[in-house]
Amino acid sequence: MKKLFGTDGVRGIVNEDLTPELAYKLGRIGAYVLLEGKAEGKVVIGKDTRASGDLLESAMTAGFLSMGLDVISLGVLPTPAVAYLTRQLEADCGVMISASHNPAEYNGIKFFNREGYKLSDEIEEKIEYYILNNKDAEHRPGGDKLGIVSILDNANKLYADYLKSTIKNDFKGLKIAVDAANGAAYKVASEILRELGAKVDIICNKPDGININLNCGSTHPEVLQGLVAEVGADIGLAFDGDADRLIVVDNKGEIVDGDHILYICGTYLNKNDMLNENTVVATVMSNIGLDIAMKEEGCKVIKTQVGDRYVLEEMIEKGYNLGGEQSGHIIFLDYNTTGDGLLTALQLIDIVQEEKKPLSELRSKITSYPQVLLNAKVKPENKNTYKEDEIITSEISKIEEELAGQGRVLIRPSGTEPLVRVMLEGKDQDKLEELARGLVELIESRLS
Repeated sequence: MKKLFGTDGVRGIVNEDLTPELAYKLGRIGAYVLLEGKAEGKVVIGKDTRASGDLLESAMTAGFLSMGLDVISLGVLPTPAVAYLTRQLEADCGVMISASHNPAEYNGIKFFNREGYKLSDEIEEKIEYYILNNKDAEHRPGGDKLGIVSILDNANKLYADYLKSTIKNDFKGLKIAVDAANGAAYKVASEILRELGAKVDIICNKPDGININLNCGSTHPEVLQGLVAEVGADIGLAFDGDADRLIVVDNKGEIVDGDHILYICGTYLNKNDMLNENTVVATVMSNIGLDIAMKEEGCKVIKTQVGDRYVLEEMIEKGYNLGGEQSGHIIFLDYNTTGDGLLTALQLIDIVQEEKKPLSELRSKITSYPQVLLNAKVKPENKNTYKEDEIITSEISKIEEELAGQGRVLIRPSGTEPLVRVMLEGKDQDKLEELARGLVELIESRLS
């Protein structure tokens, strides 16, 4: 069981959970493990707009330099840009300093290997073993063997130029609204869209180190909905702090989430014989409407557990090229090795231009069924035992029968809290809420 690394790197409140001392060790031990003791190499480091980014970058850089690795500082740019530039610059590893959609007091450290993929559990556990057991790397070079730092001033341009090369059409004639979440895409998003010919109205693009994700971005799409209505935009784009996820608003002000994006992009790729195995990869949290709509178009949906890393693992193992989460992490594996909000935006808008149809029409072909998500508070030691309780499992079976194939029940323990999450999906919102509340009460009475 990992203690430092979560599902998306090491994350915590800066100077409490995530200290500069820990960042230094992650740089030093990370270099030792990833490079298998090699005495030279190079690493690229990017960050989002949090004030703590400089502190953690400095500490990690010291760790890498102490191992003889050269460090290329990329500055502020999206997480997927780090994954791309790790490969493009032939670095031995990449690091992104970001806590994604979390508030500014949090930060995080994500590693990428030389192929631009997030680290395997095995590698993360090895790094943890050294750090948690106070073991140091047996390597301390001196003199001209120490690493040096360089700054890559055009990192965002290299990334932007690559993204533009992945689409067919320009965006002339489109009015696009953008909420940059005061995060990593605050400059590059509008620059790319304007270079492609769009008229851009952008908000939340004035980061001050503490306003990242603050009542804005992909977790607050209502802000973007207001902007789309105000300026009469054809499409709205809301990114999170590190721009690896995207939530969209269509020309009628309706939210287009990850399921809608998977449907629109998946069916387009399938129609053009570009969707591997006629299959998209989603998670168990994706709406049943995605399954129904994709089946009607002759496509399949494979489900994984929640987390973009599990989506990616399934894609790599089975050779699929499109996958993602309802929350807006979309992976186009033909172009990048991680979820990429800007890449997703360009692919989606390119389809709008290619099909010559408004986004509202393209999204209307998938019907999202109502979902009710509630939490049952339980004892920490009981959150994985609901499957063993015959009364709970019997009630779940009764609900599934009542939904009669027109919905589903999803029960899963929280990864970080003493909660069992209950999700019901079907056609009748009121009925779902009644059934979900009853099931939560039962679970709490049995397990709390």
